[in-house]
Amino acid sequence: MIQPLLVFSDFGILILRVVLGLVVIAHGFPKITNLRGAVPGFEKMGFRPGIFWATIAAFAEFIGGIALVLGVLTQFFALLLVIEFAIILVKLRLRPGARLVGGYELDLLVFAAALILATLGGGVLGLDSFFGLVIY
Repeated sequence: MIQPLLVFSDFGILILRVVLGLVVIAHGFPKITNLRGAVPGFEKMGFRPGIFWATIAAFAEFIGGIALVLGVLTQFFALLLVIEFAIILVKLRLRPGARLVGGYELDLLVFAAALILATLGGGVLGLDSFFGLVIY
């Protein structure tokens, strides 16, 4: 561990939180603005009923992304993303012959980043810390 860098750990968590939030917002926005259009894709992937799963994914990505950027209920929304991307990885991506590069690398990064935020929280530079929001 490089001790002098520890003073920047909350900035690192802030950057991770904001970047992950923006990435999932970008992926959730098309779903939330055209939910009916997302349904056939979910049903084609085997998620039935498609409207239910599209709604869950749109909420987790778009609303969860906004919450991550703001740092509000960070661990809750990060945990939703961990669950979502664990399902994506197991059900859709990690199959025999699956490729890391050009395949499932983005899903794996989102899973890992969300897992970090779910375990560490949003840091002191978020609304959770400002308002003293703690979920037990």
